[in-house]
Amino acid sequence: MTRDVKGLLLSRLIVLIFIFLIPLAIFLIFIFVDFNLWWSADPNVTYWVVKVLCPIVFALSWLFFMILFANRISQTIDSMDKYISIIPLRLKLFYGMIAIVVLFIFIFPMITPIVSVLSFASIAWRATTFKKKDWDDSGTPFFTKVLIILASSVPLFCTVCIFPEYFILSSFLSAQIWVPLTDTIYTVSYCLCTALAIGSLFALVTHKGVAEYETIFASPDERKSNWWVKPLELVLFVFFLFLAYSNYEVIDIFYTAGFVIVVFVSIVNHFTEKTKSGKLRGHILGYLLAAVFLGSNLIIFSVEFSEFLSLISLVILAGVFIIVFFITFFFMEEENY
Repeated sequence: MTRDVKGLLLSRLIVLIFIFLIPLAIFLIFIFVDFNLWWSADPNVTYWVVKVLCPIVFALSWLFFMILFANRISQTIDSMDKYISIIPLRLKLFYGMIAIVVLFIFIFPMITPIVSVLSFASIAWRATTFKKKDWDDSGTPFFTKVLIILASSVPLFCTVCIFPEYFILSSFLSAQIWVPLTDTIYTVSYCLCTALAIGSLFALVTHKGVAEYETIFASPDERKSNWWVKPLELVLFVFFLFLAYSNYEVIDIFYTAGFVIVVFVSIVNHFTEKTKSGKLRGHILGYLLAAVFLGSNLIIFSVEFSEFLSLISLVILAGVFIIVFFITFFFMEEENY
């Protein structure tokens, strides 16, 4: 279900942003993280390998990967609900924001070496077999196979150079980014989810059932008739952020209202779809997970349990989005524009 921003597919805009953002993040990581070479203590060698070669190789790998699969990634974002309808369209932004944070801190560092090896191998293969379509093509020249091995050895060398320390990178990012930004992540997430929850309530009232809303959201007529919902959600989001960072206690009332709304929408979603089709759409699970996250902020008998539940629910929300994204990415039938 594609979404347009003045004629531009929002999913393509997201991919375009990440084409620049991921390589930039890699350079920043290697600038601020002091990796040491296990096989050399020479500062000049360390500088050229760690500060120059590694970020260039890893950044180029992600740049090539993102450009190569730009169309598929864009279609994946649009088609997630078609394949696994767990994440409600109304809360996709909320789920996606949390998933991006988790991806950047805990997952991207781990998969970067793999992406780099595959990207360099693909570059070598594509540069020497212009007419080939399959990696296992029996007509692939021996020279191409040698070049693939040589190209793959470059990112493999970079990975081996910093291997003993590379796998503590997530710990570093967690300590330097996740921990300092934890309160901000929670606050922004609570405000965003509350704003979207209120928006979903208006959608429910307008369409007499959120399950129906989830299926007709792609209709141009429906989007035009409800153009005011998204601006309202944006205004509410900014307003909630203002209340939260100004330490107005009234924000807790809105958090509570958001929690109640999400639970209410979940119940309506369940019974509406059950009555219409006799089946249960997975959207109810998505709403319930969001309700658990919002509800964790309302626990007053134990601060420790509240923080633990917030963290666990946040990770689960991110995990659900990431799993659905990758399943859709690998099994979706790609369309050519």
